[in-house]
Amino acid sequence: MNDPLYTVLALETSCDETAAAIVRGREVLSTILHSQTLHRPYGGVVPELASRAHLQHIVAITRRAIEEARLTLKDIDAVAVTTHPGLIGSLLVGVNFAKGLAVRLRCPLVPVNHLEGHIFSGFLEDPAISFPFLALVVSGGHTALFWVEDFERIQLIGSTRDDAAGEAFDKTASLLGLGYPGGPVIDRLAASGNPRAFELPRPLLHDRSFDFSFSGLKTALQGLLRRYFPTGVPAEALPDLCASAQAAIVDVLVHKTIRAARLYRARTLVVAGGVSANSELRRRMQQEADRIGLRLVLPRLSYCLDNAAMIGLVGHEKLRRLGPAAFRRLTFTASPTPLRAPQKREVPQSA
Repeated sequence: MNDPLYTVLALETSCDETAAAIVRGREVLSTILHSQTLHRPYGGVVPELASRAHLQHIVAITRRAIEEARLTLKDIDAVAVTTHPGLIGSLLVGVNFAKGLAVRLRCPLVPVNHLEGHIFSGFLEDPAISFPFLALVVSGGHTALFWVEDFERIQLIGSTRDDAAGEAFDKTASLLGLGYPGGPVIDRLAASGNPRAFELPRPLLHDRSFDFSFSGLKTALQGLLRRYFPTGVPAEALPDLCASAQAAIVDVLVHKTIRAARLYRARTLVVAGGVSANSELRRRMQQEADRIGLRLVLPRLSYCLDNAAMIGLVGHEKLRRLGPAAFRRLTFTASPTPLRAPQKREVPQSA
């Protein structure tokens, strides 16, 4: 007997993206995203401003998602919403709005872990992904490797000990006076730069664990700038500096991930999260995956960013496995940290 298909209205407000989507199974009927630009003058996301912006836009974004799917509220079978982790004020806007919708529609409400959304976002690109697979989630707030056996069994095998890769890009851009967010502008400038022009560290590159560390990159770059450009960075040096910093980050991400893929004998690798939009990371990861015969799934750029389609997909899978009756209670709330972090898996001795 075929599994039932649910039409799920999904909401994502974990940080500075207000997103809504309509998902039916692994098919995306609509996906709407509003990226907040008001944080640029501050060099990072201001939590209070983010939550206020979500309040301002969430109704219109939800209405657009329904309209673009050519549906009405009566067609919605369930609501799914990000509950953790993230900025608590931003999360509460989405969770409380979703609860109101669920009460209005008298439908189930599915709480979803934001990280699970990224882990399974590869299914939005390729619905035929087979378990088990290796997943690298790399973004402004997260850098972690997961061994994924199915939708319920997820093992954390490596994570960042300090800054996430996205933070490293943002801090690099700040030191170079390139503004916020840093990832896209570094990616663009690095395309014409020499990645070997400046020597920067690759922390934990040869460490036995699959953990990451990027905080030292900022310190090293600060020292480099004081040594070579004490009076300021000239525009002509920016491409080489960006390319060198980008290469340091990408080298670590690729090396650790490919080593994990070899050790766990992975056949499929999913790379997701905002930093997975970086063109050099995508190029290098594809190059290495091809070299060892690894199937690489890279979600399209719209699914790399925080988006509601990935939340809807996870919500649908929960409904399919547990049934609508399991999600009638609205007693849960938002949390800034993972409510149940995936168990850390020990690195085998053969690593």
